[in-house]
Amino acid sequence: MSKTISIHSFRGGTGKSNTTANLSVMLARKGFRVAIVDTDIQSPGVHVLFGFDEEQITHSLNDYLWGKSEIDKAAYDVTDRILGENAEGTGRLFLVPASIKSGEIGRVLKDGYDVGLLNDGFRTLIQKLDLDYLMIDTHPGVNEETLLSIIISDMLILVLRPDSQDFQGTSVTLELARRLEVEKIGLIVNKIPPGMDRVRLKQKVEASYDAKVVAMLPLNNEIVHLASSAIFVDRFPEHPFTQELEFALLAVME
Repeated sequence: MSKTISIHSFRGGTGKSNTTANLSVMLARKGFRVAIVDTDIQSPGVHVLFGFDEEQITHSLNDYLWGKSEIDKAAYDVTDRILGENAEGTGRLFLVPASIKSGEIGRVLKDGYDVGLLNDGFRTLIQKLDLDYLMIDTHPGVNEETLLSIIISDMLILVLRPDSQDFQGTSVTLELARRLEVEKIGLIVNKIPPGMDRVRLKQKVEASYDAKVVAMLPLNNEIVHLASSAIFVDRFPEHPFTQELEFALLAVME
């Protein structure tokens, strides 16, 4: 039975896409078949972490949404590119990027797209790629696409920073998720500065939202210097950031 996991944040800049990519790599290493879909069509970014540029993306999620191709044609197998010999058994990782062409982004902003097609596309990917996990990297904030992702998810992961604006926005998203009866919700607190009391912060977040914090990710210079040029858990497998992501991974796999 496949699982659909949506990774969301109310505001941009929380590290949502990095979190999605790293968790997906970790799942594939465990031997699972995983696909990432970048539904942040207005400001796509996951492809950068996997070393894609505009010329390499011949098909995208946009092409499917506008009836130009089947969605599985936009699914790129990035297993060898990222995992190499680290994957166990049948573990595979696929990426469905959104277009990074300015004209196509402009078209989305102007004309929009049929959000209902996303659900059909997700089901097709799960079936044709024989997926264990479908990871959805959402667009920040609350819109129609966000609501669809929340509705169909087996688990919703909300990424937030220890910041007052993030706290307020996350409350809005959580309320919507509970109204939509999402079965499982996990919180990831990211970019925790040095010296902050992590125990008190975790207690505060869990008490405020009545939801489990599945990872507490420290702010670190290594991820800044990496500058989205690679997958963090590949470069720094023993880093405290990677070790914390292991806790989030366990929550996803439960």
